[in-house]
Amino acid sequence: MSSLQLQLLGHRLTTAEIIYRLPDHPRLLQTFVWQAYDLAPRYPALTKFLRFWEQHIEGALHIVRVASAALVKPAEFRYAKGELYLH
Repeated sequence: MSSLQLQLLGHRLTTAEIIYRLPDHPRLLQTFVWQAYDLAPRYPALTKFLRFWEQHIEGALHIVRVASAALVKPAEFRYAKGELYLH
């Protein structure tokens, strides 16, 4: 599906900052950024990716920060309280 179709179905642009420990040097932390369209609040695509990470990647997860934003949303209107004329 296209990104517009996903957004119309309720998906949001989701970004996860994944901080993990390096396998050879466990005291050092590395950052990985993951981004995809996902359904809030359960985030099934992110959950699937994190399960894959835990099963197939040696770096132990330390912190996962998630941010999401609905890009397609109803328009916001404000009514003017007055008018100002110049010349």
